[in-house]
Amino acid sequence: MRMRRKKNLVPRMERCAQWLISDPQALRGNWRSLLPGAKELRIELGCGKGRFTCQTAAAAPEVLFVAVERVPDAMVMAMERARDMELHNVFFIDADAANLPAFFAPDEVDLIYINFCDPWPPKRHAKRRLTHRDFLLRYRQVLRAGGEIHFKTDNVGLFAFSVTEFPLGGFYPEQVTHDLHAQGIQGIMTDYEEKFHNMGTKINRCVAVKGDLPPQPVPEVNTPEA
Repeated sequence: MRMRRKKNLVPRMERCAQWLISDPQALRGNWRSLLPGAKELRIELGCGKGRFTCQTAAAAPEVLFVAVERVPDAMVMAMERARDMELHNVFFIDADAANLPAFFAPDEVDLIYINFCDPWPPKRHAKRRLTHRDFLLRYRQVLRAGGEIHFKTDNVGLFAFSVTEFPLGGFYPEQVTHDLHAQGIQGIMTDYEEKFHNMGTKINRCVAVKGDLPPQPVPEVNTPEA
């Protein structure tokens, strides 16, 4: 469901300008200048209203967080949350996940969160899934060796696809669970996660660790007939 257009979006964005990075390419290779001495740089893809981003950032003030969100109506709510919590270690960019290598230098990122992304159920839309190997190959360009992807979803089909897809992009699943909160709430929830959990829906989660890239298929070349 599309988010309803927010009233006064532009002035609301302007009031949160110190949390918005309008030119992320200018910080490529130098993101830690935003938080000198930062122990880690973490990215969240699709932060929505920012509950997970802001609460995670508040719990780890020594870590720099960059939230990527393509929907301004959601991002403004996340930025307002960061403002109200007086956070100084979280920033937001309006961008597409496919463009991460243009914004972050090789080995600059320690961890990427992918929480409840669009499952794009039709098989013909598989390449749009944020855990498709085409995206994974982009993520590994910015993640350091041993860097991690933390992935959560309520969608069983997407989770099965992702666990199979991760190794094809050189990421190896660990801590795989199909019922994250079976023994009680684990970690910080997103808004969607809390909603699904309260409905009795099981939450799937895994940590995928960057390792060696397996041999990639050689593209077929169509040679003209003589």
